[in-house]
Amino acid sequence: MKLPYPIPVKQLAENIGATILGGDEMLFVFGINEIHKAEKGDLIFCDAAKYFEKSLQSEATFVLLNEKVSIPDGKVVLLHPKPFEAYNRLVQKYRPFEPLNNRNQGISESAVIHPSVIIEPGVVIGNHVRIDAGTYIRANAFIDDYTIIGKNVVIGAGALIGTDAFYYKKHPPTVEKRYEKWRSGGRVILEANTDIGAGCTINKGVSGDTIIGAGTKLDCQVHIGHGVVVGKNCLFAAQVGVAGKVKIGDDVILYGQVGVAQNVTIGKGAIILAKSGVAKSVEGGKTYFGIPAREAKETLREMATLRQITAKKIIV
Repeated sequence: MKLPYPIPVKQLAENIGATILGGDEMLFVFGINEIHKAEKGDLIFCDAAKYFEKSLQSEATFVLLNEKVSIPDGKVVLLHPKPFEAYNRLVQKYRPFEPLNNRNQGISESAVIHPSVIIEPGVVIGNHVRIDAGTYIRANAFIDDYTIIGKNVVIGAGALIGTDAFYYKKHPPTVEKRYEKWRSGGRVILEANTDIGAGCTINKGVSGDTIIGAGTKLDCQVHIGHGVVVGKNCLFAAQVGVAGKVKIGDDVILYGQVGVAQNVTIGKGAIILAKSGVAKSVEGGKTYFGIPAREAKETLREMATLRQITAKKIIV
């Protein structure tokens, strides 16, 4: 998530009640992000000591922590007793919730829509959305704030684009709010020539972007989680579910009811057969099957062997 304008880190620290432990106080903060997607100029946070080193070695320039640490060169560390709350307030401040008030047409006045776009009845388009030429949006689709849609995209009836990330901060049992919702400050980006089937749901990123690559086609009832990056020219059949922060290469095929666990990577050209569960990262250019998904030829060979063993026992 990029800030609307660069903010001096000293000013930002004052705004959230943080103390700068060290680093160049004259630097500007350009964005707010998560560890795995951070870029130079970004601010990230961490409130678990076991991840401090990973945070400090990330690409982020600014790190918000709740304990004092040794500060690497090129980093600015901010100290705050509750980094999550400070981080969440920043996202809420610079990417606030804006209810859609245009009840007549359901399309925000701040949305930028090319004149050639076809919008059927019942479509709702949120604030600061951008839709490029040649796109066709079927009836009753919902497109939430800050979504970017490229040229010649087709969005099926009832699709939900840019819904909030399913992401919560877990507190101890003694805290009244056991699960505290993160403010989703990311976006969904649908690149050119993508097809989104009827009833699909695509979550926005927590602070980064959920991206569907150019030429990719989603069947009906596909769910894409927060911060997922899908490559170009992929095919996902009905009822595929992809958890948050997954990376999927170009030309990947996911057959019906495939489930993909969070944080895994699927290599370019991989094929995952129907009803498989991808629990760990898999290489590209191969076909996978089973729960957990393994190379299909291995899984099928084992299944054949089991059938033979069972048949022999019955004969005996």
